[in-house]
Amino acid sequence: MSKVKTLGQFIIEKQADFPYSKGELSRLLRDIGIAAKIVNREVNKAGLVDILGETGDKNVQGENVKKLDVFANEQFIAALSSGGECCAVASEENEDIIIVDNAVSQNAKYVVAIDPLDGSSNIDVNVSVGTIFSIYRRISLSGPGTMEDFLQQGTEQVAAGYITYGSSTMLVYTTGKGVNGFTLDPSIGEFCLSHPEMKIPKNGKTYSINEGYYIHFPDGVKKFIKYCQEEDSKSNRPYSSRYIGSAVADIHRNLINGGIFIYPTTSQSPKGKLRLLYECNPFAFIAEQAGGKASDGFKRILEIQPKSLHQRTPFFIGSAEMVEKAEDFMTKYSTVEVK
Repeated sequence: MSKVKTLGQFIIEKQADFPYSKGELSRLLRDIGIAAKIVNREVNKAGLVDILGETGDKNVQGENVKKLDVFANEQFIAALSSGGECCAVASEENEDIIIVDNAVSQNAKYVVAIDPLDGSSNIDVNVSVGTIFSIYRRISLSGPGTMEDFLQQGTEQVAAGYITYGSSTMLVYTTGKGVNGFTLDPSIGEFCLSHPEMKIPKNGKTYSINEGYYIHFPDGVKKFIKYCQEEDSKSNRPYSSRYIGSAVADIHRNLINGGIFIYPTTSQSPKGKLRLLYECNPFAFIAEQAGGKASDGFKRILEIQPKSLHQRTPFFIGSAEMVEKAEDFMTKYSTVEVK
Protein backbone atom coordinates (compact mmCIF):
# COMPACT_ATOMS: atom_id res chain seq x y z
CA MET A 1 0.00 0.00 0.00
CA SER A 2 1.46 3.35 -1.03
CA LYS A 3 2.02 6.01 1.61
CA VAL A 4 -0.41 8.95 1.56
CA LYS A 5 1.30 12.32 1.10
CA THR A 6 -0.49 15.35 2.51
CA LEU A 7 -0.43 18.87 1.13
CA GLY A 8 1.66 20.05 4.08
CA GLN A 9 4.25 17.30 3.57
CA PHE A 10 4.39 17.96 -0.17
CA ILE A 11 4.89 21.71 0.29
CA ILE A 12 7.73 21.17 2.78
CA GLU A 13 9.43 18.69 0.41
CA LYS A 14 9.27 21.21 -2.43
CA GLN A 15 10.52 24.15 -0.37
CA ALA A 16 14.05 23.60 -1.71
CA ASP A 17 12.79 24.75 -5.14
CA PHE A 18 12.84 28.30 -3.76
CA PRO A 19 16.30 29.05 -2.37
CA TYR A 20 15.39 32.73 -1.86
CA SER A 21 12.48 31.79 0.41
CA LYS A 22 12.81 31.02 4.10
CA GLY A 23 9.53 29.12 4.25
CA GLU A 24 7.13 32.05 3.82
CA LEU A 25 5.67 30.76 0.55
CA SER A 26 5.18 27.31 2.07
CA ARG A 27 3.33 28.78 5.04
CA LEU A 28 1.25 30.98 2.75
CA LEU A 29 0.13 27.97 0.71
CA ARG A 30 -0.74 26.11 3.91
CA ASP A 31 -2.78 29.11 5.11
CA ILE A 32 -4.79 28.98 1.86
CA GLY A 33 -5.32 25.24 2.32
CA ILE A 34 -6.68 25.76 5.85
CA ALA A 35 -9.10 28.48 4.72
CA ALA A 36 -10.22 26.20 1.86
CA LYS A 37 -11.17 23.49 4.38
CA ILE A 38 -13.28 25.97 6.35
CA VAL A 39 -15.05 27.20 3.21
CA ASN A 40 -15.57 23.60 2.06
CA ARG A 41 -17.31 22.81 5.34
CA GLU A 42 -19.76 25.68 4.83
CA VAL A 43 -20.33 24.85 1.14
CA ASN A 44 -21.20 21.26 2.08
CA LYS A 45 -23.76 22.27 4.68
CA ALA A 46 -25.07 25.36 2.88
CA GLY A 47 -28.49 23.81 2.36
CA LEU A 48 -28.83 23.10 6.08
CA VAL A 49 -28.06 26.56 7.44
CA ASP A 50 -28.98 30.14 6.62
CA ILE A 51 -26.09 30.70 4.23
CA LEU A 52 -27.84 30.26 0.90
CA GLY A 53 -29.30 33.15 -1.06
CA GLU A 54 -28.29 36.76 -1.57
CA THR A 55 -27.37 39.47 0.91
CA GLY A 56 -29.15 42.21 -1.03
CA ASP A 57 -25.82 43.94 -1.76
CA LYS A 58 -23.79 44.20 -4.96
CA ASN A 59 -20.03 43.75 -5.22
CA VAL A 60 -17.61 46.04 -7.05
CA GLN A 61 -18.45 44.17 -10.29
CA GLY A 62 -22.13 45.11 -9.94
CA GLU A 63 -23.05 41.47 -9.29
CA ASN A 64 -25.48 40.31 -6.60
CA VAL A 65 -23.55 39.17 -3.54
CA LYS A 66 -24.32 35.71 -2.18
CA LYS A 67 -24.06 35.03 1.55
CA LEU A 68 -21.48 32.34 0.92
CA ASP A 69 -19.45 34.82 -1.19
CA VAL A 70 -19.14 37.03 1.88
CA PHE A 71 -18.24 34.11 4.13
CA ALA A 72 -15.54 32.83 1.74
CA ASN A 73 -14.10 36.32 1.29
CA GLU A 74 -13.88 36.84 5.05
CA GLN A 75 -12.27 33.44 5.65
CA PHE A 76 -9.53 33.81 3.06
CA ILE A 77 -8.73 37.40 4.05
CA ALA A 78 -8.57 36.35 7.72
CA ALA A 79 -6.28 33.41 6.95
CA LEU A 80 -3.98 35.49 4.74
CA SER A 81 -3.93 38.35 7.27
CA SER A 82 -3.13 36.26 10.32
CA GLY A 83 -0.37 34.18 8.74
CA GLY A 84 2.16 37.01 8.46
CA GLU A 85 3.48 36.03 5.01
CA CYS A 86 1.24 38.37 2.98
CA CYS A 87 1.32 42.19 3.09
CA ALA A 88 -1.78 42.84 0.96
CA VAL A 89 -4.73 41.04 -0.66
CA ALA A 90 -6.75 41.84 -3.79
CA SER A 91 -10.19 40.20 -3.86
CA GLU A 92 -12.90 40.14 -6.48
CA GLU A 93 -15.31 41.21 -3.74
CA ASN A 94 -13.42 44.37 -2.74
CA GLU A 95 -12.93 47.53 -4.80
CA ASP A 96 -9.47 48.34 -3.42
CA ILE A 97 -6.55 46.27 -2.22
CA ILE A 98 -6.70 45.17 1.42
CA ILE A 99 -3.60 46.16 3.38
CA VAL A 100 -2.69 43.59 6.02
CA ASP A 101 -2.27 46.00 8.89
CA ASN A 102 -0.13 44.30 11.52
CA ALA A 103 3.52 44.54 12.49
CA VAL A 104 4.37 41.02 11.31
CA SER A 105 2.97 41.50 7.80
CA GLN A 106 4.31 44.99 7.08
CA ASN A 107 7.48 43.61 5.52
CA ALA A 108 6.06 40.33 4.20
CA LYS A 109 7.38 39.29 0.78
CA TYR A 110 4.13 38.36 -0.95
CA VAL A 111 0.78 39.67 -2.15
CA VAL A 112 -2.21 37.52 -3.04
CA ALA A 113 -4.98 38.08 -5.61
CA ILE A 114 -8.03 35.91 -5.01
CA ASP A 115 -11.51 35.12 -6.25
CA PRO A 116 -12.92 33.65 -3.03
CA LEU A 117 -15.93 31.92 -4.59
CA ASP A 118 -16.04 31.59 -8.37
CA GLY A 119 -19.34 30.45 -9.88
CA SER A 120 -21.34 31.58 -6.86
CA SER A 121 -24.51 31.95 -8.96
CA ASN A 122 -24.54 28.13 -8.82
CA ILE A 123 -24.58 27.89 -5.03
CA ASP A 124 -28.35 27.76 -4.62
CA VAL A 125 -28.70 24.89 -7.14
CA ASN A 126 -25.89 22.69 -5.76
CA VAL A 127 -23.51 23.01 -8.73
CA SER A 128 -19.72 23.04 -8.23
CA VAL A 129 -18.10 26.31 -7.18
CA GLY A 130 -14.46 27.13 -6.51
CA THR A 131 -11.72 29.44 -5.28
CA ILE A 132 -8.92 30.84 -7.45
CA PHE A 133 -5.70 32.39 -6.12
CA SER A 134 -2.51 33.96 -7.43
CA ILE A 135 0.66 34.83 -5.50
CA TYR A 136 3.31 37.43 -6.44
CA ARG A 137 6.50 38.59 -4.81
CA ARG A 138 6.01 42.24 -3.95
CA ILE A 139 7.81 44.99 -5.88
CA SER A 140 7.75 47.55 -3.09
CA LEU A 141 10.60 46.72 -0.72
CA SER A 142 8.97 47.36 2.64
CA GLY A 143 6.01 48.83 4.45
CA PRO A 144 2.38 48.33 3.36
CA GLY A 145 1.63 46.58 0.07
CA THR A 146 0.88 48.84 -2.90
CA MET A 147 -1.16 48.69 -6.10
CA GLU A 148 2.11 48.34 -8.03
CA ASP A 149 2.68 45.00 -6.31
CA PHE A 150 -0.48 43.63 -7.97
CA LEU A 151 -0.18 45.16 -11.44
CA GLN A 152 2.48 42.71 -12.57
CA GLN A 153 2.34 40.51 -15.64
CA GLY A 154 1.18 36.96 -15.06
CA THR A 155 4.68 35.74 -15.94
CA GLU A 156 5.77 37.10 -12.53
CA GLN A 157 3.52 34.79 -10.50
CA VAL A 158 5.39 32.61 -8.03
CA ALA A 159 2.39 30.37 -7.36
CA ALA A 160 -1.23 29.98 -8.43
CA GLY A 161 -4.00 27.52 -7.86
CA TYR A 162 -7.66 26.78 -7.43
CA ILE A 163 -9.93 24.78 -5.17
CA THR A 164 -13.01 23.09 -6.59
CA TYR A 165 -15.81 22.24 -4.17
CA GLY A 166 -17.68 19.42 -5.88
CA SER A 167 -18.42 15.72 -5.38
CA SER A 168 -14.93 15.76 -3.91
CA THR A 169 -12.95 18.84 -2.93
CA MET A 170 -9.65 19.34 -4.75
CA LEU A 171 -6.83 21.85 -4.47
CA VAL A 172 -4.70 22.18 -7.61
CA TYR A 173 -1.65 24.43 -7.64
CA THR A 174 1.66 25.23 -9.30
CA THR A 175 4.81 27.05 -8.24
CA GLY A 176 6.24 26.93 -11.75
CA LYS A 177 7.51 23.37 -11.29
CA GLY A 178 4.56 21.48 -12.77
CA VAL A 179 0.99 21.07 -11.52
CA ASN A 180 -0.18 18.83 -8.68
CA GLY A 181 -3.68 18.08 -7.40
CA PHE A 182 -4.74 17.22 -3.85
CA THR A 183 -8.09 15.75 -2.81
CA LEU A 184 -9.55 16.49 0.61
CA ASP A 185 -9.95 13.32 2.68
CA PRO A 186 -12.77 14.23 5.08
CA SER A 187 -11.95 11.31 7.36
CA ILE A 188 -8.62 12.87 8.37
CA GLY A 189 -9.29 16.48 7.35
CA GLU A 190 -6.25 16.66 5.07
CA PHE A 191 -5.62 17.40 1.40
CA CYS A 192 -3.81 14.32 0.03
CA LEU A 193 -1.81 14.09 -3.19
CA SER A 194 -4.12 12.41 -5.70
CA HIS A 195 -3.10 13.86 -9.09
CA PRO A 196 0.70 14.20 -9.28
CA GLU A 197 2.31 15.99 -12.23
CA MET A 198 -0.94 16.81 -14.01
CA LYS A 199 -0.74 17.17 -17.81
CA ILE A 200 -3.48 18.40 -20.11
CA PRO A 201 -3.82 16.41 -23.36
CA LYS A 202 -2.60 18.30 -26.46
CA ASN A 203 -6.07 17.92 -27.96
CA GLY A 204 -9.51 17.15 -26.65
CA LYS A 205 -13.10 16.43 -27.65
CA THR A 206 -14.85 19.10 -25.57
CA TYR A 207 -15.49 22.81 -26.00
CA SER A 208 -16.93 24.91 -23.16
CA ILE A 209 -18.69 28.18 -23.94
CA ASN A 210 -22.02 29.79 -23.11
CA GLU A 211 -23.67 29.39 -26.52
CA GLY A 212 -26.68 31.37 -25.32
CA TYR A 213 -24.64 34.45 -26.22
CA TYR A 214 -23.75 33.12 -29.69
CA ILE A 215 -25.29 36.03 -31.58
CA HIS A 216 -23.08 38.45 -29.61
CA PHE A 217 -19.78 36.60 -30.18
CA PRO A 218 -16.97 37.82 -32.49
CA ASP A 219 -16.98 36.19 -35.93
CA GLY A 220 -13.82 34.25 -35.12
CA VAL A 221 -15.54 32.55 -32.18
CA LYS A 222 -18.68 31.81 -34.22
CA LYS A 223 -16.55 30.20 -36.94
CA PHE A 224 -14.62 28.15 -34.36
CA ILE A 225 -17.86 26.86 -32.80
CA LYS A 226 -19.09 25.77 -36.24
CA TYR A 227 -15.73 24.06 -36.80
CA CYS A 228 -16.20 22.17 -33.50
CA GLN A 229 -19.67 21.02 -34.63
CA GLU A 230 -18.66 19.77 -38.09
CA GLU A 231 -18.21 16.07 -38.81
CA ASP A 232 -14.61 15.11 -39.61
CA SER A 233 -13.29 11.66 -38.71
CA LYS A 234 -9.62 12.66 -39.02
CA SER A 235 -9.93 15.20 -36.19
CA ASN A 236 -12.58 13.26 -34.22
CA ARG A 237 -15.17 15.96 -34.76
CA PRO A 238 -17.82 16.92 -33.89
CA TYR A 239 -16.70 17.83 -30.40
CA SER A 240 -19.01 17.69 -27.40
CA SER A 241 -20.32 20.90 -25.87
CA ARG A 242 -19.92 20.91 -22.07
CA TYR A 243 -20.62 24.10 -20.13
CA ILE A 244 -21.15 24.06 -16.37
CA GLY A 245 -21.15 27.84 -15.89
CA SER A 246 -18.50 27.65 -13.16
CA ALA A 247 -15.07 28.42 -14.66
CA VAL A 248 -13.22 26.38 -12.02
CA ALA A 249 -15.32 23.28 -12.78
CA ASP A 250 -15.13 23.66 -16.57
CA ILE A 251 -11.38 24.32 -16.63
CA HIS A 252 -10.68 21.55 -14.10
CA ARG A 253 -12.51 19.01 -16.28
CA ASN A 254 -10.62 20.13 -19.39
CA LEU A 255 -7.30 20.05 -17.52
CA ILE A 256 -7.84 16.35 -16.84
CA ASN A 257 -9.63 15.22 -20.01
CA GLY A 258 -8.55 17.79 -22.60
CA GLY A 259 -10.68 20.48 -24.20
CA ILE A 260 -11.03 24.23 -24.53
CA PHE A 261 -12.84 26.81 -22.39
CA ILE A 262 -13.76 30.13 -24.01
CA TYR A 263 -15.20 33.29 -22.50
CA PRO A 264 -14.92 35.79 -25.37
CA THR A 265 -15.91 39.40 -25.77
CA THR A 266 -19.57 40.05 -26.49
CA SER A 267 -21.45 43.14 -27.55
CA GLN A 268 -22.46 43.58 -23.88
CA SER A 269 -18.92 42.91 -22.56
CA PRO A 270 -16.60 44.38 -25.22
CA LYS A 271 -13.52 43.88 -23.02
CA GLY A 272 -14.47 40.37 -21.93
CA LYS A 273 -16.07 39.21 -18.69
CA LEU A 274 -13.42 37.35 -16.68
CA ARG A 275 -10.92 39.26 -14.55
CA LEU A 276 -7.26 39.15 -15.55
CA LEU A 277 -5.59 39.27 -12.13
CA TYR A 278 -7.49 36.75 -10.05
CA GLU A 279 -9.10 34.49 -12.65
CA CYS A 280 -7.26 34.42 -15.98
CA ASN A 281 -3.64 34.80 -14.83
CA PRO A 282 -3.72 31.97 -12.27
CA PHE A 283 -5.58 29.66 -14.66
CA ALA A 284 -3.13 30.53 -17.44
CA PHE A 285 -0.12 29.79 -15.22
CA ILE A 286 -1.58 26.39 -14.31
CA ALA A 287 -2.50 25.57 -17.92
CA GLU A 288 0.96 26.38 -19.25
CA GLN A 289 2.65 24.39 -16.49
CA ALA A 290 0.42 21.44 -17.44
CA GLY A 291 1.37 21.74 -21.13
CA GLY A 292 -1.66 23.74 -22.28
CA LYS A 293 -2.16 27.29 -23.52
CA ALA A 294 -4.07 30.40 -22.48
CA SER A 295 -4.76 33.36 -24.76
CA ASP A 296 -7.02 36.37 -25.20
CA GLY A 297 -7.59 35.11 -28.74
CA PHE A 298 -4.54 36.90 -30.11
CA LYS A 299 -1.77 36.86 -27.52
CA ARG A 300 -0.56 35.03 -24.44
CA ILE A 301 -2.55 35.89 -21.31
CA LEU A 302 0.52 35.89 -19.06
CA GLU A 303 2.15 38.66 -21.12
CA ILE A 304 -0.73 41.14 -20.78
CA GLN A 305 0.30 44.16 -18.71
CA PRO A 306 -2.44 44.84 -16.13
CA LYS A 307 -3.56 48.46 -15.88
CA SER A 308 -6.20 48.13 -13.17
CA LEU A 309 -7.12 45.79 -10.34
CA HIS A 310 -10.39 44.53 -11.83
CA GLN A 311 -9.33 44.55 -15.49
CA ARG A 312 -11.25 42.14 -17.72
CA THR A 313 -10.09 40.16 -20.72
CA PRO A 314 -11.44 37.63 -23.23
CA PHE A 315 -10.15 34.16 -22.38
CA PHE A 316 -9.27 31.03 -24.38
CA ILE A 317 -7.68 28.22 -22.33
CA GLY A 318 -7.09 24.50 -22.58
CA SER A 319 -5.43 21.93 -24.80
CA ALA A 320 -2.65 23.60 -26.78
CA GLU A 321 -3.80 22.48 -30.24
CA MET A 322 -7.40 23.57 -29.61
CA VAL A 323 -6.37 27.02 -28.34
CA GLU A 324 -4.07 27.46 -31.35
CA LYS A 325 -6.91 26.51 -33.69
CA ALA A 326 -9.22 29.04 -32.00
CA GLU A 327 -6.51 31.71 -32.35
CA ASP A 328 -6.28 30.92 -36.07
CA PHE A 329 -10.01 31.59 -36.44
CA MET A 330 -9.73 34.80 -34.42
CA THR A 331 -6.81 36.06 -36.51
CA LYS A 332 -8.62 35.25 -39.75
CA TYR A 333 -12.14 36.47 -38.93
CA SER A 334 -11.84 38.89 -35.99
CA THR A 335 -9.36 41.55 -36.96
CA VAL A 336 -9.79 43.86 -33.98
CA GLU A 337 -7.55 42.93 -31.10
CA VAL A 338 -8.79 43.81 -27.61
CA LYS A 339 -6.53 46.42 -26.00
